[in-house]
Amino acid sequence: MSSKVMKRIVSGQVGIQQGTRILFSDFATGGPMWTGQGDRAIRVPVVFEDGFREAPVVMLGISLWDMDHQTNMRADLRSENVTKDGFDLVFHTWGDTRIARIRVDWTALGPMRDEDDWDVA
Repeated sequence: MSSKVMKRIVSGQVGIQQGTRILFSDFATGGPMWTGQGDRAIRVPVVFEDGFREAPVVMLGISLWDMDHQTNMRADLRSENVTKDGFDLVFHTWGDTRIARIRVDWTALGPMRDEDDWDVA
């Protein structure tokens, strides 16, 4: 499945916000990503420090992946519910995969609010 999106930014005010988030450390706590089987997911809300004028483009990357080498490595990482104020960071695995911990880096790029913007409703 392929998805392509062209996002045109017409504002002179383009912002980039970045962050990093440890989603879980289930090895230390005996949590479900380490001890569980089958479908497992975690959803973590991320709030932008400064809101965008409209929903930005969000790019994700795994910056730390600590997993059991004796099981299959399965992962699905995505951003969902992206708005001008934030998004949900979603990590999903399945089967016998055992993940001790995951850290994700994110970058959001989009038009920023400007002090000269008028909100006419």
